[in-house]
Amino acid sequence: MSECPHVPGLPRPEPAADSDTCLECRAIGSDYVHLRMCLSCGHVGCCDSSPHQHASRHFEDTGHPVMRSFEPGESWRWCFVDQTIA
Repeated sequence: MSECPHVPGLPRPEPAADSDTCLECRAIGSDYVHLRMCLSCGHVGCCDSSPHQHASRHFEDTGHPVMRSFEPGESWRWCFVDQTIA
């Protein structure tokens, strides 16, 4: 499988502050399932199994194409544009 065309040239962002939680969920007092980190800016949001799907909303708001799992021991990436593992 070839690499997603949106991956090359991505910056290597540091996770945003307080990256051990979804800040949007914390602000509204909601729980989340898993965390995802944007590979364009480092935003950390909750996954699509979470009630508010903040990682996907971040893509919709910014157009940043690729995120990765921010769970311990996981390194997979997802391209929102191509809807495929990146």
